[in-house]
Amino acid sequence: QVQFVESGGGLVLPGGSLRLSCAASGSRFIFYAMGWYLQALGKQRELVASIISGGSTNYVDSVKGRFTISRDNAKNTAFLQMNALKTEDTAVYYCYGDLFSGRYWGQGTQVTVSS
Repeated sequence: QVQFVESGGGLVLPGGSLRLSCAASGSRFIFYAMGWYLQALGKQRELVASIISGGSTNYVDSVKGRFTISRDNAKNTAFLQMNALKTEDTAVYYCYGDLFSGRYWGQGTQVTVSS
């Protein structure tokens, strides 16, 4: 059974940094795409960043230049380096991975940016 374990969330001051990790287990195959969505309180889930197995990346405009997504295909693990964090980045961040069999989700990790 495919499972993701997320880590790296927490409380940080505005302007600070966090690094999220998303480690997959239970799959013999490399995920075609991996990434993160965020869901702020009372709002819909929205895509933050994604990366395909070949390395191409995509970001929502609000995080370009501040967030960097990367992955280690050998370990089926993705990373989201978040710099220059803003209060509006506060949300639960959910990682995902796409296989031929469908999309799989992590349990979510809380990121709170506050002074």
